Order: sequence, then structure tokens, then C-alpha cells
Amino acid sequence: MLHALLTFVNDYAPELSEKRTLLAVSGGVDSMVLAELFHRAKFSFAIAHCNFGLRGAESEDDEVSVRHWSEEHNVIFHTRKFETAQRAEKDGVSIQMAARDLRYAWFEELIQEFKYDYLATAHHADDNIETVLLNLTRGTGLPGLLGIAPVKGEVVRPLLFVSKNEILDFAQKAKIAWREDSSNATDTYRRNLLRHQVLPVLQEINPSLHRTFNQNLERLRAVDSLVGGLLLEWRRKAVRIENDGIYISISTIQKANEPAYILHEILQEYGFNYAQTKQVVASLGGVSGKQFFSSTHSLIKDREDLIVELLRQADDFHSIFIQEGSAKITLPGNMSLIITRTPLLPNMEFRADAQTAYFNAAKLRFPLRMRPSRAGDWLQPFGMGGKSKKVSDLLVDAKVPINRKKDFLVLADAEQNVVWVLGLRTDERFRVNSKTTEILKFEILKS
Repeated sequence: MLHALLTFVNDYAPELSEKRTLLAVSGGVDSMVLAELFHRAKFSFAIAHCNFGLRGAESEDDEVSVRHWSEEHNVIFHTRKFETAQRAEKDGVSIQMAARDLRYAWFEELIQEFKYDYLATAHHADDNIETVLLNLTRGTGLPGLLGIAPVKGEVVRPLLFVSKNEILDFAQKAKIAWREDSSNATDTYRRNLLRHQVLPVLQEINPSLHRTFNQNLERLRAVDSLVGGLLLEWRRKAVRIENDGIYISISTIQKANEPAYILHEILQEYGFNYAQTKQVVASLGGVSGKQFFSSTHSLIKDREDLIVELLRQADDFHSIFIQEGSAKITLPGNMSLIITRTPLLPNMEFRADAQTAYFNAAKLRFPLRMRPSRAGDWLQPFGMGGKSKKVSDLLVDAKVPINRKKDFLVLADAEQNVVWVLGLRTDERFRVNSKTTEILKFEILKS
């Protein structure tokens, strides 16, 4: 068994023997064997024991047992008691999930405070098989078939290639004392059901189940590495980030083999599941504007791209009234509108940029109103010979992405004539001409 531990260190974490490791020890046979092996290997380590308070006196006895072993072997001992049931009820999660969140948060505190380099847990080969079977039962892709990673960041699982029976055999021969969790004997939890009812059948079919399973994982990890390289290259071609949005080329998706699988590899990090991804792919040949939502993001099908954005709180901006004589107006997005009234002078220079507009003051009817564009809004864009055009069509012609259309504001007069689509076009009817005596200059600036 010690050889298995040293082989793991050599293959996956060669620095472990020279670093400080925090061992998660419950008092059960798996973690007690791990502690014994670290002691025999003369590694530098400390023990962290979580008392979840779920089994009354049993939980207290577990803590006493692990504390006694630590003192006997002169190993630093950390412990904390948790109100696990109350946390689960408060967060609306299962006891198991609450316990997991509590212990890993505490482990991270210990690592930061005492400068441990690694966290070691006693997951073994049977745990790995159970994890893959659970993932298959729930539904999973390739990542869910890879099981528990031997090393993930600062977390190492040195017993991952050792079976439960091998651990028990070592503990008995080495006369290692351990605590038995009474809940492990029931089939209440899904893992226990697999452990007691399914794994024995699989081992009867294949007595070399653990070796076969590890060989399969090795192949699958090789496939995952190859696929990961291909997906990374595809992502470089298909995805770009602009204006806080993720843009995914529709044509590139449509040309891909297995488009739903490839697209899901991108969308899953934004909370979209595989079923939603298939719906997105089915919509690619349809009209623009189709929307999909995860718990954190929105996805809009535009003409050429799928646009993914973080869900925003409902915008409270409805409209701002601008009275005659106003000089500065605060706009959404940390912007300001500066208004200046001046006489029209001979040879006056006008700045030509999208953030500045000039109007014939005599033509504007106050109060003006700054508001989001509405369906049916129209104007006579400057330079189009007095022809009318809907604001929505103006945005289409300007190739404004669907997700940004809601951000465009218009300036309207007292009769609701659109004077200016901010940052885009002004209206011919309000332009400065040879008969103008006063002009109003509107300038958008960052606050």
C-alpha cells in the first residue's frame, strides 16, 4: 500500500513529499489509512477533522478518535464543529451538499492561514467508479466519464488507484483503528445503493473491474485531451468578445461536425444545458431575435452571430425630460449630455462625430425627452433628402446587434418627433441652415 502511495506521488505530484499537506480525516478506514501512509512515508502533514454533528454521540467519538491518533503520532490537529442541518435548511440544499460546501470552505481557510501546499482526500477507486456511474445515470458528456481527477489544483487524491478491499485489508493487517459511520450501512443515499447493490454485480461480471476501469479512464483522458485541442482551435475561429458580449459565428457552427456538442462545450460555462443547446442549433436557420436563457445569461440569435450576455437587472431608465435652459443631463452608463446654446456665427466650425449633434434652436419644441426607442419611431435622417425611415430600420442598416438595440436612446421633442438617435443620426427637419440664428449643441461625454 505504501508503494501505491509513493507511485502516485512520483506520477502525479512529485513535489508532495517535500511540501506541507493538509489531510482531510473523518476517522473512517479510508482516511485513517491515508494518515498512516503519510506518517510511514515521513511526509510533512497536518490533519483536519470536520464534526458535522449529524450522528450525535457518534460524531463526538469520531472527533475524539482522530484527535487521539494525531496526538499519539505528534501530528498537528485541526477540528471544527458545523451546524450542518441548519445550513442545509437555510440554503435549501441536501445535507450532503451542505456538508461538502462547509468542509471545503474550511479547508481553504486552513490552507490560507497555515500556508499548506496541498489538500489530500482519501477518495479511492470504488469512489471513482461510483462517481462515473452516478454521472451516467444523471446524464453526462465526456467530462463526466473521466471520474475524479487525481490532482486538481491544490487537491490530491493519493488513494484513487486503490480499491476499498485493498484499503480494508491493509488496515486490518496493520491493526489500524478506525470509526465506522453507521449511515454507510443503509441504502438511503445513492452512493450506498451503488456500493452495496451494483458494484458487487459488476465485479462478479468482471473480477478485474478496477484495473479495467482505470484503463478505460486512461483512454478517455487521452480522448479528452485530443478533443480539447480541437475545441480550442474551433473556439478561436468561432468566438469573439465585444462590448461585454460573447459572439459565436452562426456560419462556423453550421459548418461544424456535431454542432450541438461543440456549441455546448462553449455554452455550458454560461449555464446552458445540452437540451437548450440542441434547441439553439435547431433555431439557426430561422429568423433573428430568438432568445434563450440560463440562470445567469441570455442568448440571442442575431443575423450572423449568437450573442451571449450576462443577465442584467431590469433597467429603471424610462425617460428624462429636458427643460429649456438645461445645461447637463445624466444618462445611463455613467454618461452625461451637455447642452450648449450659442448664436450661429459666420464660418463656425462643427465637430463631425457620432457623440455630438447640432440643431436649429428655433425648431425644437420643449420639453425635450430622452427615452429608449419604441416600435413605430421614425425620423427623416440627415442626408437622405427628407425621406422618412423607421428607427428600427436605421439600426438594422447600421448593423447594430440585436442585443445592443435596447441600449439606443432617442431624443424627442414635445410632439414626440425623433430629433436624434443618440450616437447614430440626427433628423433633417431640425438641422442648422442659413436661416438659423441660434444653435443648440448636444454632446455626450463620460461622467
